[in-house]
Amino acid sequence: MLQLQPRASLSPSAAPLYLCMIFKLLFNFVAKKLHKRLLQLGASVLLPVGLADDQHDLGSDAVIDPWLTSFWGKAVTLYPTLADVTPLRDDEPLPPTYTFHFLDGVTEKTDDRLSIPTEQPVPSQSHPFPCRLVSNRRVTDVSHFQDVRHIEFDITGSNIEQTPSRLTNYQVTLKQASSTTKTKVPARLPQPCAVRYLVESYLDINAVPRRSFFELLLTFATNELEHEKLMEFSSAEGQDELLSYCNRPRRTTLEVLADFPHTTAELKVDYLLDLFPEIQPRSFSIASSLQAHPNRLQILVAVVSYKTKIHKPRRGLCSTWLASLDPAQGEVYVPLWVKKGTMKFPKEKDTPVIMVGPGTGVAPFRSALQERVAQGKTANVLFFGCRSESKDFYFRSEWEDMTKAGHLTLVSAFSRDQEEKVYVQHRVKENSELLWDLIANKRACFYIAGNAKEMPASVCDALKEAFQQEGGMSAEEAEQMLTAMERSGQFQSETWS
Repeated sequence: MLQLQPRASLSPSAAPLYLCMIFKLLFNFVAKKLHKRLLQLGASVLLPVGLADDQHDLGSDAVIDPWLTSFWGKAVTLYPTLADVTPLRDDEPLPPTYTFHFLDGVTEKTDDRLSIPTEQPVPSQSHPFPCRLVSNRRVTDVSHFQDVRHIEFDITGSNIEQTPSRLTNYQVTLKQASSTTKTKVPARLPQPCAVRYLVESYLDINAVPRRSFFELLLTFATNELEHEKLMEFSSAEGQDELLSYCNRPRRTTLEVLADFPHTTAELKVDYLLDLFPEIQPRSFSIASSLQAHPNRLQILVAVVSYKTKIHKPRRGLCSTWLASLDPAQGEVYVPLWVKKGTMKFPKEKDTPVIMVGPGTGVAPFRSALQERVAQGKTANVLFFGCRSESKDFYFRSEWEDMTKAGHLTLVSAFSRDQEEKVYVQHRVKENSELLWDLIANKRACFYIAGNAKEMPASVCDALKEAFQQEGGMSAEEAEQMLTAMERSGQFQSETWS
């Protein structure tokens, strides 16, 4: 058994620079606005604003490295005495954030974190609710390459509510958060904490390591060859090499440690929480409405499974675990909580909604449709796309029933059922007259949900073409119309990578 205590933290003098960099890297809008305001107040520009993009192949380091080089060059010029300051070496170890104190005579207690409390607050990340798994059913054909699960939970007694006319995201985590404490030890770690729990349920040992991992690993390297390689991976000049070694093949932290056996043998236990990141909660769109399914929450989960460029199998941590749960073998509880989604649906009964949700992107629209139909809102159009009508047409019977009842206009696209691939964006183009009438004349709201790669941009392009074709607009006018719709909330999207 072990107990964790905080050890190191940012000094007060370091905080302003640290916060400034966080704002620059994560919130470019804020950085631009702050920069503009400082100029208005008469500030002089030392360096151009560093606007990083985490989606870059090299991540935010692609901007940080040259920005910092320029910054220190300017700083030394302005303050020559800094040239006499000796910076820390790249391989010089820093103190760990926590120290581990091993306890004798302490036995591991039965995990009671999934027991249902007598007084339950509204579920949150710090207080998730252990919901009973009701059903776990595969909804793709057994011959289909993708295993997709329709999973239902019983939320009786949880105080979970769905706000009318809104979509809600829900998060599933593999661990239960402990009560909030005043210490800086992570709140979800029990005190004392078993090493087994730390590795099984808290540390993400299969994550793809970031550059900071190699920087810390370097401080333990005594083997000359491993030290040289880690020095390269930690440097600004070595980021292309690190990208090829680690990011492109999706090499995990454990695989990296196996490649550096001498350095791994030198690791100290106190640095475990500095080396390995915490397992992050996973979010899934709710695929049901409490009005249609009281005391139930349903989700649609695509089980992640693929092979890397080095032919190593990879499985999604949370989706694989969820797929393995079988309520027929005994009661199963999953800790979860609900948070508000980003999309809002119109309150007016006669305002039409147009939804584009290919694949599992249809999940939040099933929730919205069940809610709207229960409220008597029947002006609904759904564009759904999948590979095959017979293999992955999610909720087909429900859409057909809604269509027969006059509650839904369904437009489907099955990309692999014919020689030429057909996607939802093609169906949007084909229905330009309908869409223009709904949007221009009836103020319909337009929604997109699904994979963030190419689909959202392609659908937007098809929608702008409809504006041009049916509304007689120029390309610039169509772009302006879509922008105006987005600003007013008439166009909304909820996508993920």
